[in-house]
Amino acid sequence: MAKSSKKSVVRMKDIARDLGVSVVTVSKVLRGHDDISPATRDRVLERMRELNYKPNLAARSLVTGRSYMVGLVVPDLLHPFFAEIAKMVTHILRPRGYCLVIASSEENPELEVSEIEALLARQVDAIILASVQASAQSPVFKCMDQLETPYVLIDRNIPGLKASFVGVDDEHIGYLATRHLIEHRCRSIAHIGGPSVSTAEGRLRGFRKALAESKLEVPMQFVERVDSGDDRGEEGGYKAMLTLLSMKTRPDGVFCYNDETAIGALRAAFEAGLEVPADLAVIGVGNMRFSDLLRVPLSSIDQNSQLIGDRAARIALQLIEAGGAIAPESVLLPVKLIQRESSSG
Repeated sequence: MAKSSKKSVVRMKDIARDLGVSVVTVSKVLRGHDDISPATRDRVLERMRELNYKPNLAARSLVTGRSYMVGLVVPDLLHPFFAEIAKMVTHILRPRGYCLVIASSEENPELEVSEIEALLARQVDAIILASVQASAQSPVFKCMDQLETPYVLIDRNIPGLKASFVGVDDEHIGYLATRHLIEHRCRSIAHIGGPSVSTAEGRLRGFRKALAESKLEVPMQFVERVDSGDDRGEEGGYKAMLTLLSMKTRPDGVFCYNDETAIGALRAAFEAGLEVPADLAVIGVGNMRFSDLLRVPLSSIDQNSQLIGDRAARIALQLIEAGGAIAPESVLLPVKLIQRESSSG
């Protein structure tokens, strides 16, 4: 009978012995602890690469009681904003030995509940969530609390829910974008808003506030809403803009819920033979990577998406380490107006 060619398994104690450090030190490097010096961390990681060390995740989970998985649930996997967040969350989690499991709710509250239940069944250590739930009374939040699974809300806040939140001040976004249009001599300003979530409601409040300060009227018909501002946002923005352009008095500026709806609005304006920004100034939100590559580069409010992912991941790790015993915190990150040709000729 031929002898087995099975290779010997490299263990943490082998790496510790080779480098003259403790097994605890090697373990801490694997888990991304901050109390290990950069020089020691580099030595351990280099030796792991040399020996092609693969941690025994099942054994580690038995010892620590953790799965070393974090769930991320977002409304749309195709949206660049959420893709940027996912990229940064992974960037923070990976060096600390965690993997990210991503799910999409597709703006459907029932589907979101199903996806979260699936993540809880996999015993993820924490969940990062841009929720589509209508209120803090949703059973899904009670379920996570009962299972003591920590979670962090991102982008969309839910009033009355005692949970950490990382996002931006959406009312300020709406105010900033609308003030920009006013300062560029727009006087009949419309708004294409998103679905009934905190981001859309906040931006609408900011829009109304900026117009009220300048004593400009907001005709009821100048506020259009789209069902989805994400993967179907462009089509929604296009249809909403067609409606606005069919009115007897046309707007000379439009603030769009996000860049996707703004792109749809631009398409409708071009088809109508309008010059942007001479006839119609347009501004969106999100500052997508290709916003400056459009036929008319799009002005936008940058939401700091990567920093949202960074802070949410770090809070999730803190909650995991502390067993969830940390008071909820609300982190509002700064936003920035990116002015391009669509709003200033």
